[in-house]
Amino acid sequence: MELDLVDISRWQFGITTVYHYIFVPLTMGLAPMVAIMQTIWHRTGNPEWFRATKFFGNLFLVNFAMGVVTGIVQEFQFGMNWSEYSRFVGDVFGAPLAFEGLAAFFFESIFLGVWIFGWDRVPAWAHLASIWTVAVAVNVSAYFIIVANSFMQHPVGAEFDAERGRATLVDLWALLSNPTALQAFPHAMAGGWILAGTLVAGVSGWWMIRTARAGDEHGHAAGIWRSLTRFGSWIILLGTAAVAITGDALGKLMFIQQPMKMASAEALCHTETDPNFSILAFSRLNNCETAQHLIDVPYVLSFLAEGKFSGVELRGVTELQQYYEVLYGPGNYMPNLFVTYWSFRLMIGFLAVPCILAIVALWTTRKERVPTARWMGIGALLALPAPWLSNFAGWIFTEMGRQPWIVAPNPAFQEGEFPGGEEQIHLIVDFGVSDHAEWVVWTSLLAFTALYGALAVVWFWLMQKYARMGLNQPGLREGEEKDIAAALYGPGEDTELAPLSFSPPQEGGPGTETDTGTDSHNKQNPEEK
Repeated sequence: MELDLVDISRWQFGITTVYHYIFVPLTMGLAPMVAIMQTIWHRTGNPEWFRATKFFGNLFLVNFAMGVVTGIVQEFQFGMNWSEYSRFVGDVFGAPLAFEGLAAFFFESIFLGVWIFGWDRVPAWAHLASIWTVAVAVNVSAYFIIVANSFMQHPVGAEFDAERGRATLVDLWALLSNPTALQAFPHAMAGGWILAGTLVAGVSGWWMIRTARAGDEHGHAAGIWRSLTRFGSWIILLGTAAVAITGDALGKLMFIQQPMKMASAEALCHTETDPNFSILAFSRLNNCETAQHLIDVPYVLSFLAEGKFSGVELRGVTELQQYYEVLYGPGNYMPNLFVTYWSFRLMIGFLAVPCILAIVALWTTRKERVPTARWMGIGALLALPAPWLSNFAGWIFTEMGRQPWIVAPNPAFQEGEFPGGEEQIHLIVDFGVSDHAEWVVWTSLLAFTALYGALAVVWFWLMQKYARMGLNQPGLREGEEKDIAAALYGPGEDTELAPLSFSPPQEGGPGTETDTGTDSHNKQNPEEK
């Protein structure tokens, strides 16, 4: 298959965005979980929760840093490879991006610095507040990005300037309260909870079983690792429930705003009343007419579309294609049916893995039990990629299902409900690309792919490095063995806790294989026991 300029530009944007999306949902979910861990330590004084905070705090910092590095390229790509798109909607699209950079990311960076370097420099309440501010800010940052993307899915708050041939922002509040963004954001946030919960439950479960099989000399398996495993498992189940609820609401909205996307997701080739939900279907190449539905479930699709089980008519791909040709002229308005159909199912299917992990973990750790089966530890680690793959599939479905539009038309405009020229705020992908020579984009595509591949290797190495260190505390300076339970910190107290850092943890810390058990952090007074 020969790739033209549009294809190469799309591949570059897709590859770099998937790399970036490794870090986004984990950051959204892990930040509040670390804040909860620190809150528990702050209220109880239990040193194990301090170690848990620093343990997962280091994983959060690695992930956050990589997200910043890979995210910078995303915004510049609009000017590099998609300059015609930027010219057409820049007045509108730039507003939420500016809010994200100048407001949300500003707060993230400032208060993350306070959290990293303020362990012994600010009052306890201020330090705790800093991580909660970060947790809120990273999600607010994500909301502004989703607002920008939602304008591409469902343009609102703008009107078409015929003289300049571009969209102009006329209602900032309408843009920020786009119904697509209001539905998509909680769905993305819930996906982040599942991912972060899986990381916490998976890594903690592996450590719990590994420590228990080694004799659990310091009580970590029955203590902090078991608690963290259950904590992560409950977050998974909470996130799964939230994903189901928000996904149902978002799906109903998409049947209204982007019926072609949803028809393609079901391989629904022709208009039907009460069609079945497709579990498995095949077709030759990208031809909807050859689609064969092998496994269907009745009533489900009608409920997903309109919340009722009968009397629901859904337009098919063929009829929608004819409808769009009347509105917008000749052209192919169908997305890639294969990608749209299967990405939707993979998004849902991969979620079963963390759910199974959570249920098994909660069952095997009930009533203070500590499992020791080796297969469970291995299974906990094998479950880790599943929520990432589900998030990737969801993003691919959202973007590929919108094709061929880079700015999808608002169906309300088609009905003439808005005065002026708003119905002209839509753009085909082919018309949004920059006028580069193909070799230029090929060069940047290969360069970014190689660079991001190297960054992904570095990220994985750092994550597994810190995860394998267990409850070791790289934030403590050498020789500073203090009673952390007494370190409900504040300026002037003799704690001298060093900041969290990216430096490799020292061997021999508590919770590692070389732990001698003589570290004063593992000691408790008889009264405390």
